[in-house]
Amino acid sequence: MRDQLYLVHISIHGLIRGQDLELGRDSDTGGQTKYVVELARELALQEKVSRVDLITRQIFDPKISDDYAQEEEALGNGAFIRRIPAGPRRYLKKESLWPYLDVFVDHALQHFRKVRRMPDLIHAHYADAGYVGRMLASMLGCPFVFTGHSLGRLKRQRLLAQGQTPEAIEKRYNLRQRIEAEELSLDSASLVCTSTSQEVTQQYALYEQYAKDRMRVIPPGVDLSRFSAPDASAGETTIAKKIDRFLTEPEKPLILTLARADERKNLSALVRAYGKCPELQELANLAVLAGNRDEIRALDSGARKVWRKLLETIDDHDLYGKVAIPKTHEPDEVPELYRLAALRKGVFVNPAITENFGLTLIEAAASGLPIVATNDGGPKDIIGNCKNGRLIDPLDEDDIRDALLEVLRDPELWKRQSEQGLSGVAKHYSWGAHAKRYLEETAGLFSESATPNFLVPDSKNVLPVANQLLFCGLFSQNNSEDADAIKQLKERLNAQSPKIAFGICTGRDFEQTQRKIKELGLPRPDIIISQLGGEIRYGAKMIVDENWSKHLNYKWRPDAVHEALKDTPGLSLQEEPFRQHRFKISYNLSPDSSTTLESVSRTLRKAGLQTKVILTEGTLLDVLPLRSGKGNAIRHLAMKWDIAANNILVFARHGNDAGALRGDHLGVLPRDHSEELDPIVDYPYVYVSNHTRYQAVLDGMDHYKFD
Repeated sequence: MRDQLYLVHISIHGLIRGQDLELGRDSDTGGQTKYVVELARELALQEKVSRVDLITRQIFDPKISDDYAQEEEALGNGAFIRRIPAGPRRYLKKESLWPYLDVFVDHALQHFRKVRRMPDLIHAHYADAGYVGRMLASMLGCPFVFTGHSLGRLKRQRLLAQGQTPEAIEKRYNLRQRIEAEELSLDSASLVCTSTSQEVTQQYALYEQYAKDRMRVIPPGVDLSRFSAPDASAGETTIAKKIDRFLTEPEKPLILTLARADERKNLSALVRAYGKCPELQELANLAVLAGNRDEIRALDSGARKVWRKLLETIDDHDLYGKVAIPKTHEPDEVPELYRLAALRKGVFVNPAITENFGLTLIEAAASGLPIVATNDGGPKDIIGNCKNGRLIDPLDEDDIRDALLEVLRDPELWKRQSEQGLSGVAKHYSWGAHAKRYLEETAGLFSESATPNFLVPDSKNVLPVANQLLFCGLFSQNNSEDADAIKQLKERLNAQSPKIAFGICTGRDFEQTQRKIKELGLPRPDIIISQLGGEIRYGAKMIVDENWSKHLNYKWRPDAVHEALKDTPGLSLQEEPFRQHRFKISYNLSPDSSTTLESVSRTLRKAGLQTKVILTEGTLLDVLPLRSGKGNAIRHLAMKWDIAANNILVFARHGNDAGALRGDHLGVLPRDHSEELDPIVDYPYVYVSNHTRYQAVLDGMDHYKFD
């Protein structure tokens, strides 16, 4: 393993800060936000790590704390939260973030430029970060690690089982895009980290890119300095007062549950099980903490539904004086809450329908509480390791009741499970052990591929001087209107030289491109990106960027691509020699064929090939290395020459230009652009000109004041 590692973790959605995490505020502020912060802190303490950056989204929103607008927050010992802008300034739910992820990529690249260091590893958390992390690792040439946390295929499966329609599911959750991002992340990841063995064998197994040999179970840790066994003072805290004001006999044992107000958490089943059992009510009180609320009517529809059902159930069973349901609790009160329940010889319950891991379970165990938990995912491993509780069927209210009665009736059983939980957590779930295991599992990745040196620019051409880039494509033939526009373009570029560097970005090969530039009378380019990103040349002598070529060669297996697609219906190799390239395989796709871009991508994935598939005008299909593409080539140049993404103007006309427009680059489309670009015309930095061809380029320069 390299010494002094620079590790980058990416977790985009939700609200992430170093202290007082707003857990349970909404469905995006669950255990993942806590996990990534604690992991970053602990990794930074390890001897071989010099810096850890946890990169998330910067948010400016009067409805939330100013903390989330700060660019950088130190976590200590070389760990930092780094917030970068992407999309609107306001807080957005994760389902709304997809259009802005390419912008996130561009700003992340600029961050690496600022710190003047390339990461040794990029670890993405959840599908949205997987989309970003895969692209960044691909462009920077570093290993990529993925943790899904919760998976789209499993979510779709469960929602369908509940009777929801595919159309309604897609409209609300955008699962198609999420699942595709998960498939691509699994395809690209050198390592997939999971919390439980069930994730490996059941959840990830639903994916086409399932590869058990690249998966490692590394359970999260718990901060043993915060979560510990109680003393007598636990009954005198502010959280004790918040709980006890609801209770007629507060000295009774306390059944505690702590989860966000989500139907999947199954809290109403716990309240019903308690309400139907007089003996349980006699033995113990019940405390339900389901996030924070000011007014139920102000919650989102899902949380509002859960709270109304909880209150109705309490009322139906006349549980007043027996159930505590405080409106708010502070993050620093949570450890005291567990200790209060343990001091009163209570029990912690997680009745969720499904549970990926269950951080609350190890927090409760570290506080000396026996646990009762759903027979799914993490609880199986936790109780298996710690021997500190019982698994239950969350859909069987009698089973919930019986498990609670068992431990509350038997003081010796309670004492044994409490002690076993304390020792089991210390042995299996400390953060120190987690971080050491993490570095052991990732140690073999650091020699996989060399990181390109973007930080030492070549000084032999105009690019080190330029601070703007203009990219155009090529047209098959010229006309009188083009000639006039090209003349004006030359005049503008000459007037702005060397401030603006001029580039050609095309699917043609280099020789074809040179001939066409001469034929059209275009300005001499400073850069030529040919073969859809397969080759980059720049400078007066058009020197090949060998670093880019080496970068593309990573896991590129053209012979295997030919073999995998040789019998695909409706697919035939393009005969023109210039269409084929070392880093581009070009096919014709019959418009009458049932073969689609998605089915070709799926075939290549099943063959274990890491590729990018692009369809242009419905009939021209290109297969590229995963790291290739016009957009990635432009980003490579921006990084190498330290040019901000919003100082790059890209003229785009065809579907294969889309990757260059999805980020922070300034985009110009002519009025006759391909229909394949229609989905991105509403992007914030895409301008649709009323002109065509090179007149549209000039119009775009005017629109963006690109001079």
